[in-house]
Amino acid sequence: MKRLAALLAAFLAFPLLGCEDPAAEESAPPATEGEKVVLTEAEWKKKLTKEQYRVLREKGTERPFKGEFWDHHEKGTYHCAGCSAPLFSSADKFDSGTGWPSYTRPVKEGAVAELRDSSHGMTRTEILCARCDGHLGHVFEDGPEPTGLRYCINSVSLTFEKEKDGDAPAPKDGE
Repeated sequence: MKRLAALLAAFLAFPLLGCEDPAAEESAPPATEGEKVVLTEAEWKKKLTKEQYRVLREKGTERPFKGEFWDHHEKGTYHCAGCSAPLFSSADKFDSGTGWPSYTRPVKEGAVAELRDSSHGMTRTEILCARCDGHLGHVFEDGPEPTGLRYCINSVSLTFEKEKDGDAPAPKDGE
């Protein structure tokens, strides 16, 4: 009996293997550029608003002309609302007339990933944040020059960092 009590005491004195301390998770440093952000669905639900979760994680779509950034004209950079990765520059934003923020290209090559989307009886190209795989919207081949592309993005998938006085817009790949 003494042996069983000693084993039980030893077991309780150490944390269970495989169990993580929730406080340690919150204090973990943010992912560095290029590092994948992988969270459980419970962690995403805790981190995002209900609407952000619906769009970013469940591939939802916000209503046109209702999002925060569809008619937004400040200079700066649009980031992923899920992981803060820089995605689009205001220099590449244009009014597509669709009611969603639209851009001619991502802020840099590799910022977004593309995935074939055959939902809703049509074939489109879905755009995901390359860092956290959050659903952003779709890209279409009916945009203006210089790319001819229209990255049609849900506002709720984005946050915005205003350009500070004296800051130059982020350089584009190839410029």
